[in-house]
Amino acid sequence: MRVPLSVPDIGQLEIRNVMDVLRSQRLSLGPKVIEFEEKFAEYVGLRYAVAANSGTSALHLAIRAHGIGPDDEVITTPFSFVASTNCILYEGAHPVFIDIDPSTMNMDTRQLERFLEDSCQFDARVGALFNKATGRTIKAILPVHVFGLPCRMDVILNLANKYRLCVIEDACEALGAEFHGRRAGTFGDTAVFGFYPNKQMTTGEGGMLVTNNQEIAISCRSMRNQGRDESSAWLSHVRLGYNYRLSELHSALGLAQLQRLPELLHRRRLVAEVYAKTLSSIPHLILPAEFDGFKRSWFVYVVQLDLPNPKAARDRAIRKLRTNGVECQAYFPSIHKQPHIAAVATIPPGALHNSETASDRSFAIPFFPSATSEQIEYVSETLRRVVSEEAATEQAALTASAR
Repeated sequence: MRVPLSVPDIGQLEIRNVMDVLRSQRLSLGPKVIEFEEKFAEYVGLRYAVAANSGTSALHLAIRAHGIGPDDEVITTPFSFVASTNCILYEGAHPVFIDIDPSTMNMDTRQLERFLEDSCQFDARVGALFNKATGRTIKAILPVHVFGLPCRMDVILNLANKYRLCVIEDACEALGAEFHGRRAGTFGDTAVFGFYPNKQMTTGEGGMLVTNNQEIAISCRSMRNQGRDESSAWLSHVRLGYNYRLSELHSALGLAQLQRLPELLHRRRLVAEVYAKTLSSIPHLILPAEFDGFKRSWFVYVVQLDLPNPKAARDRAIRKLRTNGVECQAYFPSIHKQPHIAAVATIPPGALHNSETASDRSFAIPFFPSATSEQIEYVSETLRRVVSEEAATEQAALTASAR
């Protein structure tokens, strides 16, 4: 049996919506984008939504709209998809990495608070926070809701208010997640979502920026369309812009997926619950945890190998699983170790130990809402056998080294 890592759930509603757009011959800058934005804003519960051609594009627009540029710093997590940091670099700004909480795999708010108190200084004369080590201005906190689990947004907001920092939520993996009954993506000044095919809902390629700030919405809507001012004449461009538009076809697909989102989220949770039952008895395997007050929106199902030499064991396990038809992927390499980022990042005193540990032992197994019981059983039994083999290999190595 071969089980893919991810499969988008596309039904007849999606096909009809896309076909209707094709028949209309209006493929870009049409009514479907507007409708998608309006209905998405309504779903999230914010005033404005701005569609873009990817979550990365939406995040870049957010960084730029908040005036973040060269000689500025943005506090973020090293345990994420690389795009969350790349968007900071696009504007010449510098990421400041705060280590993660090993239980949630999100930014550790205790370390965030310690960094702000011990390594920064607020200058009341200019109303800005400075990094003592670099002299640069810290402009924003960019929390990432990793794997669909919300960050501790209450602590992050309190710190942001105290130090006058804006908050840009990367909720690309967390559509439908909640923190104490409030949806992820509604806490910060701006938030972004992603609609890649492995996400909770998909537009093929696409993303969405959401905010309650009218000025940010207007500027981002302009920037995503080559800097055009919607109230001005055609080909009148009032600011630097980009080709970040979402097409009518993608928006039609998104409208259908958004309509089906409660069903898609429910089915993802059911698959996760089955995995939790079938995998819980496997020694040396750490499963995703649940926390009071947090409602995870299941994006991927990531497990961790708890063995003495986790990276080598994890990499061997991935190769064995793939050989047996079970697709899997290491999630995530620590961003601060990426070659193009190591030279420009600011890392507070102390190694990013928790992020590096998570990067060494984590991997995603097949996870999608249409997964069958037969597929889940096959993945679980294959994983059980592979982990047992790796545990035996590690024990043999320890025994040999002790002689």
